[in-house]
This record gives sequence, C-alpha cells and structure tokens, in this order.
Amino acid sequence: MEICAGAGGQALGLHEAGFTHRLAIELDENACTTLKANLPSDVVAQGDVADPAVWKPVQHGPKSGRPELALLAGGVPCPPFTIAGKQLGANDERDLFAWAVEQVNVIRPRAVMLENVRGLSMPRFAGYRQHVLDQLASFDYVAEWRLLHASGFGVPQLRPRFVLVALQKEYAGYFSWPEESEHEITVADAIGDLMGKHGWEGLEGWKKKASKIAPTIVGGSKKHGGADLGPTRAKRAWAELGVDAMGLANDAPKPGDTFEGKPGPKLTNEMVARIQGWAGRFGDWEFTGRKTSNYRQIGNAFPPPMAFAVGKAIMNALQKQGEASDRQVNQEHDPVYRVLRDAKDFITADKLVKEAELQLGIPELEKRISMLSQDFEVLQREHKSTVEYKLAGFKAFVGQDDHIRHEAFQKNRTKIS
Repeated sequence: MEICAGAGGQALGLHEAGFTHRLAIELDENACTTLKANLPSDVVAQGDVADPAVWKPVQHGPKSGRPELALLAGGVPCPPFTIAGKQLGANDERDLFAWAVEQVNVIRPRAVMLENVRGLSMPRFAGYRQHVLDQLASFDYVAEWRLLHASGFGVPQLRPRFVLVALQKEYAGYFSWPEESEHEITVADAIGDLMGKHGWEGLEGWKKKASKIAPTIVGGSKKHGGADLGPTRAKRAWAELGVDAMGLANDAPKPGDTFEGKPGPKLTNEMVARIQGWAGRFGDWEFTGRKTSNYRQIGNAFPPPMAFAVGKAIMNALQKQGEASDRQVNQEHDPVYRVLRDAKDFITADKLVKEAELQLGIPELEKRISMLSQDFEVLQREHKSTVEYKLAGFKAFVGQDDHIRHEAFQKNRTKIS
C-alpha cells in the first residue's frame, strides 16, 4: 500500500525489490495519469489520502478478511519540514506524517517505510520525531530514522532523504539499513549520451564541467516553482556544471549550437529523469502530461534506486533472510519531550533541566520548549517563583474530524501538490 505515491519513483523501486501494489493513492491528477500508465489502473486511486471517500484504511486491516499487508509505504508531503520553507510542521495543512503513523495501527502491515526531506531530521522536529517513535513502539513496532543520500545509491545528485522504517518485532531483527557506496556517478556519466545524441561539438568540453554530482533536483509545486532547476543557489551550482538552469529544453543540443552568455545547454526532462535515478533497470517508465507537469512529477519523486535499496532490505527482513540480530535502536530524539511525556503533572524548569540532562541549563530548555510548542500544546505556569511546564496535546492532524487541517486543505487544495 502506497500513500502520496507521486509519479511512481518509490513505486518502481519497490516493484524491483519484489513488492506489488494493492493500492497507490495520489492527489495530483497528472501524477495519477502517469501511475495508471505504468501500474494496473485499478490499483491507482486519486484524491486526498486522508479522505475516507477515497479509501478506508480499516478495509485493509486485520478484520478486513484480506491477506496481511506486507508494507505500508509513502512519501508524505515535504513542505511542512523543508529547510527552504516555513517549517510549520504539525501546523501545516499538508502535514500527513502523523496521520500516516496512526494508520499503522489500523492496517497492521508487517513493515512501514515513509520518506521525507532532510529538514525533518533537524533539531526543530526532535519532539515530532520522538512522538512518531513513541507511537510506533506503542503499536509494537521497532522503528528507526535514517538520513540517506541519493549519491550513495548511484543517483548523480546530492538529494538527502530522511527515511523512517518500522517493522513488527517478529521481523525487526532481520533488518539492516542498506550501505551507501562511496563511488559517485557524475552528471556527465549519467546523461552524456543524451546530451551528445545529435552530434553536438561541445560535448567533450561540457563533460569535463559536468564531471560532478548535481545539486538536488527541485520539482517545485503548483503554488511555487515552474520548469526550472531550483532557487538561486541551485542555479549557481548547475552553472558550474555547464547547465543553464533557467528552464528546460525540448531536445538535446544540435550541431552548431552555441550558448553565448549562458553556462551551457538546458536539460531535457529525459535528462532530468536520468539524474533522478530513472536509468538502467529503472529506465522503463512512462511520464504523461506536458513538459512542466512532467518535470514536477520527476523532480518531486523519491529516486527509484533509493526506494529499491531500502525496499530490498525490508523484503529481506520480511523473508527472514540471514541471522536475526538483537537490534538495538536509539529511540531518544528529544530528552525534554521524554521528561514531559513521562511527568504526571506540571514539572519545574530546574527539574526538567536536571532530568533531561541539558548541558546549557535554562537557556537550552527555553529553546527546546519553544521548538516543542510549535507542534505540541505545552502548558506553562508560574508557581512559587518558578516556571513549570506540562505537555498537553499534539497539534498534528491524526484523523480528527474537527481539525483545522480540513478547512485549510479545502481552501488551498488547488495549490497543493
């Protein structure tokens, strides 16, 4: 089962790892058309993944009469956590991470794989991550986060992705994270044949410039970003590779083409797809729609080779390959959250500092409370000349009928992708 499936980067990688889809759910119409061009159309569902009218998770759970689901996977929206954005987290109507985690206890898959941007790994979201781990532990899953880099899996770009894998305890000891290769494939390695397919005389000089990995492909959204290769910093990095990042070309350079005043030729969507990992065994994938839509689909995808590597590691665990280990997972991401979570009532600032073992004392506590308060209700009160704190509710959408997410989502639906 794949939620927020996009145009199928994760789908393709997981298929190559041995999984087949029962259902793939995606909001964007163009991405759904691409999914239907590559997967059986009856497994693709279009709409808000949290809308019961689109699908009902309980119909795939233990009491549904269906076979047990092997894997719940997805690439839930990244804008709530991206470093380049406002990092609204639980207050962003696009945040579906917490909701997805709650569905684990409804569906009870053997394994879970959810990926997002590097921003989710930052201190700002330590409490959020802790809550996710706590929930999965309460569901009897062993869960762990890992920051992976696309370049370590044969993808010629930086593209760090923050991946959560959780398994039922029966399988957890057989899981180990895939190792990243130190050998990097360059942009020239990946698309040199495409850039030179019409006999462009400047190819060899261009390949010397492009003998590095690319910056992260930025697909943009309906609200922000067209068919160019990202913000100013990314454009400068592309220029160093001999690429004009101010748009996309319809075709590769032809004999006699020169690019005066430009760093070099523009990329085509076919080239961008290669740089995103649609190459070799992952190269047979059809993208539908117009150029800008294609670029957005490609740029927002989870690179297929990364999905394959993590998916294969999960498949090995589900098949209990190898010898099981007593896998120890560090479950602590936010000591302040942990102390507040375990406290039965208000707790003083001094006691919080001591029990959370904060090296910088009250200033560090205040900073952590400020970050926590963005995703949680943290109550504060003055008591006997000191400040006391108590952890109250989680602000994120986890399925509540009265959550502010519903109104905000409907208001901004046409801009969400």
